[in-house]
Amino acid sequence: MGCPYSHSSPASEHGQGGGAGGEQKAAMVDLADEQVHWDQDISYGQYLSLGPLLNCQHPRSTQHDEMLFITIHQAAELWMKLCLHEAYGAVAHIRADNLRPAFKMLTRVARIQDQLISAWEVLVTMTPADYASFRDELGQSSGFQSYQYRELEFLLGNKNASMIEAHRGHARHYQHLTDVLQAPSIYDEVLKLLRKRGFAIPDSHVQRDWSQPYQASADVEAIWLEIYRNTAAHWDLYELAEKLVDMEFNFQRWRFSHMKTVERIIGYKRGTGGTGGVSYLVKALDLQFFPELWAVRTAI
Repeated sequence: MGCPYSHSSPASEHGQGGGAGGEQKAAMVDLADEQVHWDQDISYGQYLSLGPLLNCQHPRSTQHDEMLFITIHQAAELWMKLCLHEAYGAVAHIRADNLRPAFKMLTRVARIQDQLISAWEVLVTMTPADYASFRDELGQSSGFQSYQYRELEFLLGNKNASMIEAHRGHARHYQHLTDVLQAPSIYDEVLKLLRKRGFAIPDSHVQRDWSQPYQASADVEAIWLEIYRNTAAHWDLYELAEKLVDMEFNFQRWRFSHMKTVERIIGYKRGTGGTGGVSYLVKALDLQFFPELWAVRTAI
């Protein structure tokens, strides 16, 4: 019988450890030779503001699954904050005709979208009965009221002034969304760049009321067709176009997953915010941000 205070185990004594030659794997990482700074001016938790962050979850019921619902949506808002940060950075570089940094930022947006899409797989572990047990606690609150989501849609080009009305009760958000609505979208900036590069983008598409929904143009499609047919001569513009398509493709994947998750959990009930629920989300699947970039695929 071995000493109860020794660091060896019966397996190591008999040469039956998990390592090569029967050596026992270490039970813990030895920090003796590591220069770990336990006493520092700022800690991990302080840098990340974990105290406030982890105290932002306030279930209004005693139902177990409400914490899942809150956490999923709060995490989505954090990812959207980063999406906006990267997308605005990309817009600034596109405006300056400095595309390589923009490519990195748009690629990052696409990877963030992957995270947002995969989050639905966690939420669908909640059954209709689970959700019904605390749904009344939501009142009229709804994802439809997410001002960051609305800002992202406006920035990508889905302009609709009526969507701001849900935020009229919050002056700062209302004004910011109004400013974004009235500013060029990322696609508008791309078309202005094409014009700057010498392509004959119509005046109607570089000097317009930015708050209005974008209207597809046969002239713009013809320019993209030229770029796609001569990729070697226009490689950076071709790559930019594909980065935009990646982003819209992922946005549609997110919308579809959202719609199917809602259908799975609440069926065809109306949403808590008053929308038609699934029927409203189905209509959103037909929206396009960059119509000529999709039409050009048929023309090639």
